[in-house]
Formats: sequence, structure tokens, C-alpha cells
Amino acid sequence: MATHFQLEFDPDVALKQLRKDRELKRVINKVGDFKLALRPNHSPFEALAESIVYQQLNGKVAATIWGRFKGLFESDHLRPEDVLAADTERIRSSGLSAAKAAAMRDLAEKTAAGLVPSWAVLRKLDDEEIITRMTDVRGIGRWTVEMLLIFRLGRPDIWPVDDFAVRAAYGDVFGIEKVNLKEMRQHAEQWRPYRSVVAWYMWRWYKP
Repeated sequence: MATHFQLEFDPDVALKQLRKDRELKRVINKVGDFKLALRPNHSPFEALAESIVYQQLNGKVAATIWGRFKGLFESDHLRPEDVLAADTERIRSSGLSAAKAAAMRDLAEKTAAGLVPSWAVLRKLDDEEIITRMTDVRGIGRWTVEMLLIFRLGRPDIWPVDDFAVRAAYGDVFGIEKVNLKEMRQHAEQWRPYRSVVAWYMWRWYKP
């Protein structure tokens, strides 16, 4: 399965272009090599379900709940039909809130209806089409889908301005005390088609 999860771009080509920006060159030199490791997953349904569990939770707590939730079902991999067959009380017994249980059921329903397809189908769709599809699911926002595009599909040109760490690092790198999202988007136009790489370096640059 891992062989199917590969970057959709050549990092060396991306870095050659991005180093033309003086400030980015400084960041790249300080952070070091680009080491984005994709996170394989059985299905987009399972990947999004995991994202729902992890939202607004400490990583260790979320991992425990995720393990309990998957343990409710006999299959090695989470399937929409299993979630749909389980009642709300059973789903919540894993530790999910009422809102997350409702989001999980909505995700299962929309996956069963074909809105959330396989990885093979997703790879044929462009970024915005995937974002439009996925954000139709309850509890799934644009940022969540952008993370899937970067870390699961290896898309080259995602610029997640809603990510706090990316915004904070961007402001620090470019000396901007209060980041304006519109200006942040406009500034990043010059880094197309490799804004995912810039985002990765912003994450590595960020210091709480």
C-alpha cells in the first residue's frame, strides 16, 4: 500500500524554485532538508474518521479514543457499513462526543453514497473539487481536507492559511505582526505550484 502514497512532485525542483525567494532560502537553509513523509491509510473514509476523532484533542487522548473506536468493529479497517450498523450509544462508548458521533455517522452515510470515494478516484480529482466534496461532510472543514491533500495525497500546491502554526511562522519570517489572510494568500501566489513545501517549512520554523 505504501508505494501508492508518493509525492506528486519532485522536491528538488520545488526547492530550486523556492530558494529564489531570499527569505524562504534563509528558512530552508536553517530548517534543512525537505522530509515530508506521507501517512498511508486504508481509505479516505478511515483517514477522515481519524481526523474527526483527533479534532481539538490532545494527541495521546485522541489516539486512545481512536483505538477504542476502531476496536468496536471486527474488521481490521474501518468501514462505513460498520459505523452505520452501530447505534449512537455504541459509537459514543469509545469516548466520542455527541457532535463527533454525529459527524462520524454523516461521514459514513456520505461515503456509502459515493461522496467520499477511494484513493484511486481522489487522485484523479483536483484540489478544490476534493475540498468541495469533503467539506460537505459534517465536522469536516477546509483545513482538515488540506491536511489530507498534503499528508496523504502529497499534493504540491496547498497553502493552509487557516493553520495557526503556518500563520505564526509566516508572520515571523516576513516580519508581520498581524497577518492578514488575504495578503498572505496573495503573497504566496509567487510560490506556486509548490506552496505545500512552503507550508511544511513554516511548520518546521514555528516555535510556540
